[in-house]
Amino acid sequence: MPSWLGGPELLIVLVIVILIFGVGRIANIGGELGKGISAFRKGLKGDEEPKPTEEEKKEGQG
Repeated sequence: MPSWLGGPELLIVLVIVILIFGVGRIANIGGELGKGISAFRKGLKGDEEPKPTEEEKKEGQG
């Protein structure tokens, strides 16, 4: 981390980000990021077969 980026600067950046995106949007971004990381880890393991999507299920029925 750069030496010029201390506690007060990080706090200012955090406040600006919250003002731009809003608290709810940041929570959604965090949740999606967590899901993406989980999916990436599962993909690296390769143990699980891919599940069919909703479109594939509908195509199989119709």
